[in-house]
Amino acid sequence: MTHADDVMWMERAIELSRKCPPAEGAFSVGAIIVSAAGEELANGYSRETDAHVHAEESALAKLPADDPRLAGATIYSTLEPCSERRSRPLTCTQLILRSPIRRVAIAWREPSLLVADCVGVEILRDAYVEVLELPELSEAARAVNAHLLG
Repeated sequence: MTHADDVMWMERAIELSRKCPPAEGAFSVGAIIVSAAGEELANGYSRETDAHVHAEESALAKLPADDPRLAGATIYSTLEPCSERRSRPLTCTQLILRSPIRRVAIAWREPSLLVADCVGVEILRDAYVEVLELPELSEAARAVNAHLLG
């Protein structure tokens, strides 16, 4: 993937995040899983299927865990994958680590608004997952969350 490809996929994830029903106390996030060949495998967004589903969780749930295309795939998430969660037994960081995906791209890191210290990026990197940050798209991803950030 080139940087231009990464930017294009993240812009698409930001578009998906706009589909999230705004919720008090929850970020609006979009996620897309893209194969090494540049094919969209699945996508998801916060609250797509229920009030507590996260974007990465929604996208991952649409594929079999043993889908061979996940090896070499990238998951694009508009927000750093969660490392703490009350509504489900597994965080998005844990779900990614249980998958064969070893490349994660994010637009911005989770601010200490709902969780004091999200460490999704650090946990992923410690597990040898490549994490690409696209700070040039952070403002667009943040704007979708104006309902939380003011």
